Amino acid sequence: MVVAETWYRKNADGAVEWFNPAEVDTKNARKDAQKDGKGKITGAVLKADGKPVIFGGMEKMSKSKNNGVDPQTLIDKYGADTVRLYVMFASPPQHSLEWSDEGVDGAYRFLRRLWSFCDANEAQITWANDLLRTEDCADMSDYIAMSEVGRRIKLLPDSAECRRETHALLKKALFDYERSQFNTVVSACMGILNKLAKLDEGETTPDRPWVLAEGVGVILRLLAPIAPHIAHHLWRELGYGDDILAAPLPRVDEFAMARKTITMVVQVSGKLRGKIEVAADADNAA
Repeated sequence: MVVAETWYRKNADGAVEWFNPAEVDTKNARKDAQKDGKGKITGAVLKADGKPVIFGGMEKMSKSKNNGVDPQTLIDKYGADTVRLYVMFASPPQHSLEWSDEGVDGAYRFLRRLWSFCDANEAQITWANDLLRTEDCADMSDYIAMSEVGRRIKLLPDSAECRRETHALLKKALFDYERSQFNTVVSACMGILNKLAKLDEGETTPDRPWVLAEGVGVILRLLAPIAPHIAHHLWRELGYGDDILAAPLPRVDEFAMARKTITMVVQVSGKLRGKIEVAADADNAA
C-alpha cells in the first residue's frame, strides 16, 4: 500500500477541503508552519494563496483525500526506471510505502551516478569484455579466478578486496531476491558501486579493467528486473552482449570471498597496543 501526506482546510461552513501535496508549500511556510516535537513540519501553506493548511497525516492514496501522485508526471521528469527503482527501494513489498519526493530524487541521483561511472570507465570495461570473448570464456568471474590462479592476471590487494566485497554483497542480494526483498537488492547495488568508485580513485593498474567490468556486470544484472531500460542500454553499450535478458544471473565466486590475510589485535592488560596482519591459514604457532 502506498501512503502519502494529506493536507486540508476547514471552510467557514465546516466542510473539509483536501489539497494535493503538490499544491502545498512546506519549505516556505514561515511562521505558519507547525512542527512536532522532533522538528518535523506538520503544517504548511497553500501555494495558491499563501494561507495555512493543516497536516492530516500519512494516509493511503485516495481520491477522497486528494493525495494521489500522478506517476506519469514523475516519469516525464525522471524516467520510468527512476520511479520503479524508488518504489522497489523505499520499502519491502509487504510493508506500506511512504511516498517521498526526496526519495524519488535520490533514486534518480543513483541512476545518474551509475551512468556517469560507466561513461567514465567505458574504455576499460569494453576492453575487458572484448578480450574476454577472444579467450572464449563466457563468465568474467570464472576468467578472473582462473587467471589469478595461473597468474595471467595478478590482482593487487585493493582490487582483491574490492572483488571480495562485491561478491559478498552479491551473495546477499541473490538471497534477498529469493525473498522478494527488492529494497536490499538495490542497497547491494549501491554498495557495489561505492566499492568500485573507491577502487577507481586509485592509480590505474593492469588488473583494474577486469574488476571494474565484473562489478558493473553484476550491478546491471541485479538491476535489470528493477530498472530494465538503463540496465539494457548500458549492458549493450559496454560490450557485455546484445540482450541483458538473455544473460544469466551473476554467480557468487567463493574464491573471491576467501580472505588471504586477517587482522589480529594485540592487547596487553586488556588495552589495545596494535594490530598485525597474518595469513588466514596460519597455525597457532605462527
